[in-house]
Amino acid sequence: MKTSTFALLLALLLCHADSSSAQRRSGNGRSMGPRQPGLFGRVIDAAQGGAIEYANVILFSSSDSTQIAGAVSNPQGRFMLTGIKPGSYYVEIRFMGYRTRTISDIEFQGGQRGVRLGQIKLEPTAINLESVDVVAEKASVSYQIDKKVINVSQQFTAVSGSAVEVLENVPSITVDIEGNVELRGSSNFTVLIDGRPSVLESNEALEQIPASTIENVEIITNPSAKFDPDGTSGIINIITKKGKLRGRSGVMNMNAGFDDKHGGDMLLNFRNGWYNAHFGLDYNKRFFPGEGREEKQTTTANGASFIFSNGDNRRGRTSYGLRGGIDFSVSAKDNIAVGLRYGNRSMARDAFLDFDEWSDSSPEHQLSTSESSMDRGGEFFAGNLDFRHRFGKKGHELVGRLIASRRDGEESTLDALLDANTITTEGRLTTEDGPSTRFRTKLDYTRPFAGNSKFEAGYQGRYRRSEDITTLSEYNPAAAAYERLSEFDNTTKYDRDIHAAYAMYAGEKGSFGYQLGLRGEVTDRTVASVSLAADTTVERWDYFPTVHGSYKLPSGQQFMASYSRRIQRPRGWYLEPFETWMDAYNVRVGNAGLLPEYIDSFELGSQTAFGSNLLSAELYYRITDNKVERVRSVYADNITLHSTENVGTDYALGGEMMLNMDLLPAWNLNYMANLYNYRVEGILDGRDFSRDSFNWSLRLNNSFRLTQSTKLQINGSYNSPTVSSQGRREGFFTANLALRQEFLQRRLSATLQLRDVLATSKFEFTSEGADFLSYARFTRDSPIVMLNLSYNINNYRPERRRERGDGGDDEDEEF
Repeated sequence: MKTSTFALLLALLLCHADSSSAQRRSGNGRSMGPRQPGLFGRVIDAAQGGAIEYANVILFSSSDSTQIAGAVSNPQGRFMLTGIKPGSYYVEIRFMGYRTRTISDIEFQGGQRGVRLGQIKLEPTAINLESVDVVAEKASVSYQIDKKVINVSQQFTAVSGSAVEVLENVPSITVDIEGNVELRGSSNFTVLIDGRPSVLESNEALEQIPASTIENVEIITNPSAKFDPDGTSGIINIITKKGKLRGRSGVMNMNAGFDDKHGGDMLLNFRNGWYNAHFGLDYNKRFFPGEGREEKQTTTANGASFIFSNGDNRRGRTSYGLRGGIDFSVSAKDNIAVGLRYGNRSMARDAFLDFDEWSDSSPEHQLSTSESSMDRGGEFFAGNLDFRHRFGKKGHELVGRLIASRRDGEESTLDALLDANTITTEGRLTTEDGPSTRFRTKLDYTRPFAGNSKFEAGYQGRYRRSEDITTLSEYNPAAAAYERLSEFDNTTKYDRDIHAAYAMYAGEKGSFGYQLGLRGEVTDRTVASVSLAADTTVERWDYFPTVHGSYKLPSGQQFMASYSRRIQRPRGWYLEPFETWMDAYNVRVGNAGLLPEYIDSFELGSQTAFGSNLLSAELYYRITDNKVERVRSVYADNITLHSTENVGTDYALGGEMMLNMDLLPAWNLNYMANLYNYRVEGILDGRDFSRDSFNWSLRLNNSFRLTQSTKLQINGSYNSPTVSSQGRREGFFTANLALRQEFLQRRLSATLQLRDVLATSKFEFTSEGADFLSYARFTRDSPIVMLNLSYNINNYRPERRRERGDGGDDEDEEF
């Protein structure tokens, strides 16, 4: 019934689009052209032929060089200036990383319909260094109206790592020492890979993708209604490399470093006139040794208990993957694309700790040693089938997509306490197997109108079936074995279906551009567990409006404003209504009654180009209702209970700035800053915990070209302290260095990386409640040294065409 309702709504929207279009057509069926005299053209890359989006087009009077009008090129590189009075003019076309192009002797006469400049080719900027011509490269970070685009090829301090290491030097992103990613202070965001949802959890997906296979990373903090609304802080879209050359081409990478780090990947591309196919594989092993220290105090009716621990730890992952795809033309108007992705990942954490335990009632110190290990991983698979049909008018199209995916989740945690003779005295072994299957259908319709306006509408269905099976075993010293406790066995089943429909309309009124959108979703969710007396069900309608606007000044400067409403659904293990022992001193329990977070996000931004430099600034305000946090309480003496609660509401008000400039012909500087006030308000355990902090982060990237074939990159970042409902995380600083040397006419390159050069990265957190106080500090062995070798096959070059996400979401562990 609900599916039929959405299908009817979509049909009505499409009928409205056709009727509106019919009213806008002239008698001969062609769209009416602009009524005012105009200047038209298309900006393209002279070397590669691709469209250049967001090029600044500025019109000047020939008599006194007064600025008359300005525009910014659209995704197809096209621009239009209207309302031009009769006279003589010249125009300048500018874009960062390209030579400014000037076209003179443009004449407008009375009654003239317009002037068409045709294709305008911009040449990449060239600098002269030691009498050698060196072609400038794309900016490391570029800002567009609705997103930030990070050119990963310029981030070679992270070339041997994963997407997580790449994001360490990206605006809006914070990455802690354990690889946990936050987007504008929130760990709840959506991950897409080439615009498609990841089958893995957000952080897992980012760790799985080798940096050397990534072309661009897109940060979308206020998506339109076309995108899934999941994710508190927005979307991270990973665009992988695809070759642009005809025939066969490819690239191979190998890397190795100290402390059990090595890997490699390969990408082959086959392109012909009517098809494009690619195949890639990768293997990576990364382990990071370090040290940790924890201090905990708990208070019960028996008085205070204390436990201190310190020792060595080792965490890391091993992964491999295969990916391939082909897209081909069925006819001049129809395209089909098929993609497959398979992989296996294994994440591990080992710790060897010395414990010192005492209490008010037993003041004698009890010394012991702990050995613990955690392993989580399994196989995953995803496949997609895409279809695109183009109607007669350019931009008028229908796009369909089917995605099927499955992942296996196998996790085990072992924790053992040893006496002075290294004999095991007690221990716990927990296991969790969680296979999950997902299926997605998607249909998008786009209808352009006259005057750069268009209507979009679509339907989407998401279906998930998953199961978690958990067990607990305890060590029996007499039998010297772990024995399963069947009373703690649990099986939990999650079923969730989401049906959605959206509609958007975009247009322009002079210098003002706008986009209005509305998305409706209905969610059916059931959680069934032997620990629940009855199934927990949710049937909920949600609505998500979006508004985007822009205003262009005659100088070419542009202001953007936007609003979106979003949702963050609880992850699956947040809902598990039973106890799971994490180790001997920590136990976790879920909350089946957890509510989703609702987010209202506002943004205002501007960007200014001066010469080859770019200055961008954004203001943002975000409100999160039903704020979800992991909270702590006392389970027993020296044992902490971890649960999940809706703690209240939080607010983030701040601004971001990015400056990209060439200080010298061979020195590019990229400076990024994010400053915001964070406030969280609510009641926990019957008392008000409200608190706030002023948070800020700075990033400074320096790129030097020492010779034609030698590059040096130095970057540093600082992240300030921040607070949560029960604690405070301290700030930390990181500095990285990389040297790249190219050989064999740039077919072979070697990159030496030193990460965390000053060994200043750390994770330091203090948590406090009515009956507990805890402090934890973790560091890793640094610096991290890696060597990467990259070889281009047949002069491989990544495709630079603009990729757009399809509005998918990372639905892992969200309900």
